[in-house]
Amino acid sequence: MVGAFEQAVLALMMVVIMFGMGASLTWSDFQLSLRRPYALILGLIGQYGVMPLIGFALASLLPLTPDQKLGLIIMACMPGGTTSNLFTYFAKANLALSVIMTVNSTLFGIIFIPILLVVYSSGVQADLPFGDVMRTLFVLLVPVLLGMAVRRWDANKGAIIEMAGSILAVLFILLLLVTWVPGNWRLLAATPWSVYAGVIGLGLLGFLAGHTLSRALGLHPRNARTIALEIGIQNGPLAIAVVLFSFGAAREQAIVVMPALYSLFIVINATLLTLVYRRANEAAEQKMPDSLL
Repeated sequence: MVGAFEQAVLALMMVVIMFGMGASLTWSDFQLSLRRPYALILGLIGQYGVMPLIGFALASLLPLTPDQKLGLIIMACMPGGTTSNLFTYFAKANLALSVIMTVNSTLFGIIFIPILLVVYSSGVQADLPFGDVMRTLFVLLVPVLLGMAVRRWDANKGAIIEMAGSILAVLFILLLLVTWVPGNWRLLAATPWSVYAGVIGLGLLGFLAGHTLSRALGLHPRNARTIALEIGIQNGPLAIAVVLFSFGAAREQAIVVMPALYSLFIVINATLLTLVYRRANEAAEQKMPDSLL
């Protein structure tokens, strides 16, 4: 399913993507988030509470194989990436809030991802090579730290690298579309409905949960839209990398189909949602007095 060429390209892309993610992180942003605790709390609840729970529920309810269940759970336990910042920008939502939530989910992921993977994988009785997964996450953490160092050394270069990482994350999805999908169309055609229901449902339910929770807490609609995008858009490339670099060839093909398909459909669904949010924000701006614009 994923050949040597795709794995080599993925490895190179992941270094740049994680480097760009690191370049988006500054300690001042993290300190600012502490002064806006609702963003910190909602981000952590959404990324490491709601999404893993949704993934576990879908894995438990849908007729999936153990490896497919594990792939869905791995996808659900990943943090949000800088791709969500791009969609937030185009949706004309709260970009600053999105960036802060990305900072929080990335930093706290070092603590929460291992715990959640162990808990939820055991819940669906899937064998997780914990040591290999942790080594992969540690290796991928190195370019994040280097990106942070560049951002601290030169903010302008850090901003350029951040944008490059975000764009490359989108290009990675396009690469899947033009290489992986045509090369595996027979497999995708034979893939059962439950797989598609799982990967599509994870993103859609994440969007719904983020928006509903935010509005229930009385947050501004613009912030609710931001949080919905941030929670629903997980780091698909990171999940694919974790699978390919942690599992043997006998299992990786069965597991990687979940984050790969999630990555494809989340772009489609997020684009549609972004168009809806953008129109809603533009309508709200038109209703505001000129003095407030």
